[in-house]
Amino acid sequence: MTKRYTVGSMFAGIGGICYAFKNAGFEIIWANEIDKYACKTYRLNFGDSYLVEGDIQKIDANTIPKFDILTAGFPCQTFSSVGLLQGFDDPRGNLFFETARVIRAVNPRIVFLENVANLLKHDDGRTFRVIKKTLEDLGYHVTYQIMNAKQYGDIPQQRNRIYIVAFKHEIDMVQFEFPGMIPLTKTAFDLFLKERQPDKYYMDGHRMWNRMMEYMDDRRRVYRFTDWGLSRGMEGICPTLLAAMGSRFERIPFFYDDYSVRLMTPRECARLQGFPESYILPAENEKQVYKQIGNSVCVPVVERIARNIANILD
Repeated sequence: MTKRYTVGSMFAGIGGICYAFKNAGFEIIWANEIDKYACKTYRLNFGDSYLVEGDIQKIDANTIPKFDILTAGFPCQTFSSVGLLQGFDDPRGNLFFETARVIRAVNPRIVFLENVANLLKHDDGRTFRVIKKTLEDLGYHVTYQIMNAKQYGDIPQQRNRIYIVAFKHEIDMVQFEFPGMIPLTKTAFDLFLKERQPDKYYMDGHRMWNRMMEYMDDRRRVYRFTDWGLSRGMEGICPTLLAAMGSRFERIPFFYDDYSVRLMTPRECARLQGFPESYILPAENEKQVYKQIGNSVCVPVVERIARNIANILD
C-alpha cells in the first residue's frame, strides 16, 4: 500500500477482523467492544491505545475519529439458522442501525460488514434488503458474497459467512473483486495437537458415552452435540465453531485422538479460525475463550478481502 489507510472497528470482539486488516497493511486507529472478556483478549494482542470498551449505543458518534474504512461484525446470533431467528426483533439485531449511525458521522470511504450467511434469506430476504437500502441511502454502492472458510481461506472448517463491502465511490466498487476459491491443503486433524492433553478435555464416562461409541464410527470426522443429538462433520472438516461453545462443553467439537475421544482445545479452535500461534489466548476463564473464538471470524478469508480492498485503494 502506498498510503497507510486507517480502520475503525465496531463490535471488534477479540480482533479477528482487525488482525486481518492489519496483516493486509491497514492501520487500526479505533475499535469498540462491549464484552469485558473479549476486551481483555483484544488488549493482550493489540495494546490499549485505542480500544473503547463499552456499549456503542452510549458512545457519542462525534467523539469517534475519522478513518478510511469502517469494519463491523455486528451481532449475528439473531440472524443465525441455529439461533432464534428473531432478527431486528432482538435488541442485538438492531445494533446494525448503530453501525449506520457511526457511518453517518464518520463518512468512511469503505464499509466492511461480516455476518452469518443466513442473513441473506432471513425473514424472506427482508432483513438484508433493509440493510442494503440503509447503506445505499447513506450514499454507498453495495456488493456482497457468501464465502466458506474451507473454500476461500484454506481453513478446514465449515463456516459460511456473508461479506458485505460498501463503497462511497462507484469506481472503487467497479474495480473491486472478491477473492476466488483456493484449494484446501489440510484437514482439521493436521491442526490438532498430537500429544495427550489434560484429562478435562477427554470425554470418557460421558453420560452419552455408549451412544457416542455407536455413532462415532469414522475417525476421520469431527463430531459434536446439537439440539437434535449427535452430529458429524464432513471428512477432515470441522463443523462451524459457535459462540455456544462457551455455554456448554458439549457444543465444543470432539474427535478421536491417539488416546480417546476428546474436545478440541481453545488453541485448536483458534487455529481453525486462522489465528497464528502467536495470538495470545487468556489462560483463565476458558469458557469465555471458547465463546470469543466462536464469535470471531475466519482470519484468512477476511485478510484476502482486505488485500483486494487495498489493491483498489492504491
